[in-house]
Amino acid sequence: MSPSLPSGSPAFALGRVGPRWMTVFTLAWLAIWTVQLTPVQLLLPLQLNTSDEDWIPGVISSGLVLGIGGLAGIVAGPLAGTLSDRAGIGRRRRRPWAIGGVLVTALFLVVTGFSEGPWAVGGAWVGVSIGVAVSSAAFTALIADQLPVTQRGAASAAVGSSQAVGIVLGVGLVVLLGLGIREGYLLLAAIIAIVGISAALLLPDPLAAVEAAPTQRDGHLLASLRDRDFAWMLSGRLVTNIGNALGTALFLFFLLHGLHQETTVAQDNLLLLIVVYTLFVVLASVFTGVLSDRTGNRRSLTILATLVQAASGVVIAVVPTFEATMVAAALMGLGYGAFSTVGLAFAADLLPGESDHARDLGIVYVTAALGQLIGPVLGAGLVALVGGFWLVFAAAAVLSLVGGALTALAKQPAPDPLPQS
Repeated sequence: MSPSLPSGSPAFALGRVGPRWMTVFTLAWLAIWTVQLTPVQLLLPLQLNTSDEDWIPGVISSGLVLGIGGLAGIVAGPLAGTLSDRAGIGRRRRRPWAIGGVLVTALFLVVTGFSEGPWAVGGAWVGVSIGVAVSSAAFTALIADQLPVTQRGAASAAVGSSQAVGIVLGVGLVVLLGLGIREGYLLLAAIIAIVGISAALLLPDPLAAVEAAPTQRDGHLLASLRDRDFAWMLSGRLVTNIGNALGTALFLFFLLHGLHQETTVAQDNLLLLIVVYTLFVVLASVFTGVLSDRTGNRRSLTILATLVQAASGVVIAVVPTFEATMVAAALMGLGYGAFSTVGLAFAADLLPGESDHARDLGIVYVTAALGQLIGPVLGAGLVALVGGFWLVFAAAAVLSLVGGALTALAKQPAPDPLPQS
């Protein structure tokens, strides 16, 4: 299968974009990841944490809240992508959805900050998840809309590295500024509103042309799953993301109740672990993104990344100490940084239909959202089952290996030379 490109806008499909485009695109994703992952790693666990004597219900509540939010994102992302693909002639396809998703995210971050109890927090978090999924679908579609194959790895590196930097930025601001839970959510709402809307306005979004609205297309939401290679890639991406969510979503609870650290110590150590994780995510994202653009062999790099991620789960399961957790964080950063970057570029190369980029990349995004749904819920169940965390990290390693095996079943697309500008 040759990589698909959007019809109707040849200048954007074939021409290389400059540093300004990449910078604005990176800032958009930095804001998205910051507001999505800071609550996951820090604010939600603090909101839902219970006493040391009865801590397991807090873990379960956190897992369920994240799971319900992930389910909402699974529906919202592909649906928003499908609707944006079908924008009428002369209308903008991505910008309205990006801005709308950003505004919904900001609003419900404020609501989450003022919510109390699992039910209220969970309901508000659903709104945040929907907003993030809608804006992410719009921004992700730009990779296939406007970039040649030779720049998709670089753009995917921007997405992957921004994920890790966003965690450090958000958690770092909350911890170092000494913000409370409510103030933390208000800060995140301001970040996504200012940066997200600015990026949506600055990134190009050409009007849909006649060619962008073909008369023949498969309007079924999951039509792309009929493509064998695309389906195998998605299954591998889903399972690997579940493994990553198992290894990261319960980190604060692990420090609090697995390593029995005080709350303030656990928050400081969580920030330290995230910094280590981020450093290796950024290094792996940049290196593998450029390497995949030069070699074109994205599948092999994606599979290798899952093996490294699996090693991180083995380390922490076998040696449950803070020092070993630091090593595991570095390995997890290397593995997931490479996987998220090259895997996203691999997904863009495998897009089945040139008229449904946002829909299909929305489904690709769903695999990450679904991982965030299943991972915390599964992790909470495993913690409750054994009364500890070793099984969580062992399962993370196994799932990472399975994800790599499933990815191996997808064929690498044959090179398709494209004109350079």
